[in-house]
Amino acid sequence: MESPPPRPPLEEAPQTHPQPSTTGTCCKCGGETTFAPPPHSLTSWPDLSSPPTYRPSRAPAINLPLNNNTQAIILSPVPRYQKVPTITPPFDFQTPIKKITSHDDIRKFHDSLTSKNFLGFIVALSESIRAHKISDPSHESPTISVIVSIIETLSLWIDQIPPVQQSSRYGNISYRTWHERLTENAESLMLQFVPDDLKPSTVEIIPYFTDSFGNPRRIDYGTGHETNFAAWLYCLARMGIVKEEDYQAVVARVFVKYLDLMRKLQLVYCLEPAGSHGVWGLDDYHFLPFIFGSSQLIDHKYMKPKSIHNDDILENFSSEYMYLSCIGFIKKVKKGPFAEHSPLLDDISGVPNWNKVNSGMLKMYKAEVLEKVPIMQHFLFGGLIKWNAIISYSSENLCVSDLTCLVEPF
Repeated sequence: MESPPPRPPLEEAPQTHPQPSTTGTCCKCGGETTFAPPPHSLTSWPDLSSPPTYRPSRAPAINLPLNNNTQAIILSPVPRYQKVPTITPPFDFQTPIKKITSHDDIRKFHDSLTSKNFLGFIVALSESIRAHKISDPSHESPTISVIVSIIETLSLWIDQIPPVQQSSRYGNISYRTWHERLTENAESLMLQFVPDDLKPSTVEIIPYFTDSFGNPRRIDYGTGHETNFAAWLYCLARMGIVKEEDYQAVVARVFVKYLDLMRKLQLVYCLEPAGSHGVWGLDDYHFLPFIFGSSQLIDHKYMKPKSIHNDDILENFSSEYMYLSCIGFIKKVKKGPFAEHSPLLDDISGVPNWNKVNSGMLKMYKAEVLEKVPIMQHFLFGGLIKWNAIISYSSENLCVSDLTCLVEPF
């Protein structure tokens, strides 16, 4: 049986079809055929959009429709500042272990006081650097100075352990040597600033510290490792080693040094991104500097979120503002138009002010980092960051287990 002729091109299709016909017109010769014309709905195209415009594979990013997760992030409340409750004797230091293996565990974690207080600590750090440049004066305690010195020592070790020649592009095996030295010396580094009565805490804080700089087996680094560094700082705050008046220096001195160290490790040893979302993620390696950096720029007279597209601004102010430093670093290590390799950051540049960027970053950090099983399955819980500190709303009074004081929201 002879197949029907192909449907005429769209521009040749008749616009109206008053009566169906049992004959049609040949699209090749124009003569009458015995085949009926295509159904009305196929020729008039009344309910269908026009054929999609061709998009090259590396065309600029487009704004995709909001999915359920994005809607949930937008509608969620902005995380709030919380004071960190300090521990009191008798101390219960223990080797931290993993607890999260499923989405149910994630839900338990986010119902806990621990989760809310840890996120509140991140907010407190963000608030401490609000409208401040990196070089602005801040209270810098001896402990902060020692921690900065420790990070500088870790950077010096990179110079002493050069990368080896190898065929693979990512994951230079010399990084394992660097990380092994870090692990061997971690206790002596911690004892440089931990008071005598808190020396037993090293069994708990060392795992957070050594996990803050990447994974030696996979030779990678990501937001989970960065979160471990924040958890290490949180543990120091829980012990009272880092106080609230130190927070600005924690961000402007300690975290900035940590960020410089991690960029050096990434470039020298070619660390792979750990669990990167690829081109649709915020950044291959970091999240927290975008939170702290956007807080720095809140209410700035001249620089707006769209200023990230001004290369002169990036060149002249990256040393003072973490957000601009991150954008400048991304533009140096990634090729092509910014909207192609960093579409999410490009979209964020259209937000009207930095306050909205900062609050959105905090909500996104909670949803995309602290609520993701692939990231949080590696998170550790012990005596300082407790797994079972649960808030119960079953009675009129708020019942808090395993913590000695109630955290008061700002």
